[in-house]
Amino acid sequence: MYWGENMNSDITWLAEAGLDIKSGIGYTGEEDKYLSAIRRFYSNYEKNREKIMEYYSAKDYESYMITVHALKSNARMIGASELSSAFERLEKAARDGDVAAIDTLTESTLDSYRSLIDRLKPIEEPGEVRATDEISGEVAKQTADKLLEALDDFDDDLSKELAGKLSGYPFRLTQKEMLKKASAYIDDFMYDEAAEIIKEIYAAIE
Repeated sequence: MYWGENMNSDITWLAEAGLDIKSGIGYTGEEDKYLSAIRRFYSNYEKNREKIMEYYSAKDYESYMITVHALKSNARMIGASELSSAFERLEKAARDGDVAAIDTLTESTLDSYRSLIDRLKPIEEPGEVRATDEISGEVAKQTADKLLEALDDFDDDLSKELAGKLSGYPFRLTQKEMLKKASAYIDDFMYDEAAEIIKEIYAAIE
């Protein structure tokens, strides 16, 4: 794993940036996976901000709600609890059709989002922050396809192996829990139920 010239193995600077490191590692499982999640959060900023503004301007509150829901989960995953709560308020406003609250809170939430991204700039060191067992979207899709075939063939050992490999993809929290449930179904030889879950989370692979 690459740490960057100024990062070494010391991640205490993340606490100074406003992240709850213990919480973030609790969600992601390992320090290197935690850093990888932060890097993705950082690199996706422009795309996500543009999506929010596009949906806000178009008054497409359904798409707006889906986007801020994802950001709520992603912020929580890296230990940005205050920002996660801010996105949660936007999600609730969109779900309730509270346009006044959306109008009031969108700009301030995006300001907070921008502020955190600015503080996370050291994560932008050249190189790849990736867990050793983390897999790309392309590999994840190939793995999911093979897993569905293995489940269809009732191949218990291969199914378990592929489910373990698929867990290396950086799913959001919801999909991570669903994959754990699918693995439990495989352990109980409930292959059809496991396959249904894998098909559902397939769409989350980018």
